[in-house]
Amino acid sequence: MQKRQYAVFLFSCFLLPLAAQDGFVSLTNGKDLSNWESYGGKAPYSIEGNTITGTAVVNTPNTFLCTDRPYGDFVLELEFKDEAPLNSGVMARGQWRQQDDLRRIYGYQVEIDPSARGYTGGIYDEARRGWIYPVHYNDPARSAYKQGEWNSMRVEAIGNNLRTFINGQSVANLVDDTDASGLICLQVHSVADELAGKQVQWRNIRVKDNATPDDHLEAVLAPQENMLVNTLTEEEKRKGWRLLFDGTSTDGWRGAKLDQFPASGWEVVDGELRVLAGNGGESTNGGDIVTEDNFSDFELVFEFKPTEGANSGVKYFVDPELNKGRGSAIGLEYQILDDERHPDAKAGVMGNRTMASLYDLIPANPIDVNRRKDYNINDWNRGRIKVQGGKVEHWLNGYKVVEYDRFSQMFDALVNYSKYKDWENFGQWPQGPILLQDHGDAVAFRTIKIREL
Repeated sequence: MQKRQYAVFLFSCFLLPLAAQDGFVSLTNGKDLSNWESYGGKAPYSIEGNTITGTAVVNTPNTFLCTDRPYGDFVLELEFKDEAPLNSGVMARGQWRQQDDLRRIYGYQVEIDPSARGYTGGIYDEARRGWIYPVHYNDPARSAYKQGEWNSMRVEAIGNNLRTFINGQSVANLVDDTDASGLICLQVHSVADELAGKQVQWRNIRVKDNATPDDHLEAVLAPQENMLVNTLTEEEKRKGWRLLFDGTSTDGWRGAKLDQFPASGWEVVDGELRVLAGNGGESTNGGDIVTEDNFSDFELVFEFKPTEGANSGVKYFVDPELNKGRGSAIGLEYQILDDERHPDAKAGVMGNRTMASLYDLIPANPIDVNRRKDYNINDWNRGRIKVQGGKVEHWLNGYKVVEYDRFSQMFDALVNYSKYKDWENFGQWPQGPILLQDHGDAVAFRTIKIREL
């Protein structure tokens, strides 16, 4: 995302006595943890005054100290300090389920991250969707956290909005409707031997329950990330986003080699645009579909759900006039593939035909984070393609996994050694439609939205 400067605001709640904080109630009683309950692993917690300390131990899962009741709309304020490199977090609207003999906590977690990645204040969907607001979405906020010091955290969970602030700086600005209420929890992460005994502390923990939109902090907010299905927020509309799929019709799409939408091979069901299973060949069932509009500089967001063994893709800078014969239309491709089951994952060079790769050119690997590439089969994944000038990015489930310059000498060299070498100026055309590929396997799409840059 483009770097922006954000205003820094001091939280008066950390400077005034609790009695002066209208509507805020302390979550510690100064004596014991009788109003808290432990979930998950067996890491110990203790309390002294208004400070709770958690200590990491080995051979136990993530441990969570949770409030004795759920909260719906609330504002949470606290201070925290952890011993690097121990990772931690604060659950907001946390859920739990019984998993064998473990009460497993899952849901929205506000990250405490002392690593160089700098994701403190980002939102991780614990034991569910993974990163839903990584701080790469708001790069200036990656330096808000101060290692080895007491840091302030504010969490606003009001309606579908979940916003976080670290040391007064807006970090995450999420719109999501998965959980309307849940527990507030303090995490001690599972650790290896070398981190045993490391501690994380929280103090001045207080909450304002039944918060309203009036309780949102007046601040210049981080970029908004909207995860509502097939829906645009008012902010997205103001910034030029529009839906390419409205959840009910095929308006705005046609067959790549047709003047109208294919009569078969695709369907719209339950808010999903689905390419149906065929014989596994390229464009041998309904055929590829393309937008009626062309795009040059843009940011495209889409969700996709592949079935087992599936192959498909999202293409951009497509020229539908090329390759009027058999096979797929020609363009740059964000690969969609079941890497474990489809043989194409082992073809190409160094994995450049695997999930989220620039197909046959650049393999997908998380950039600037120490993380493996994660995706789901038979469940929803989040893709993002950003093009500005020659600079292009692919994102998968919150991680940037490909970046390149389509006008560079390196790109030219890659094309010359690929299956695209015979197409003149491949990938460098000034504009083209967005394409969803029919490769003969069942894949569902939804929340397809774009803004022109």
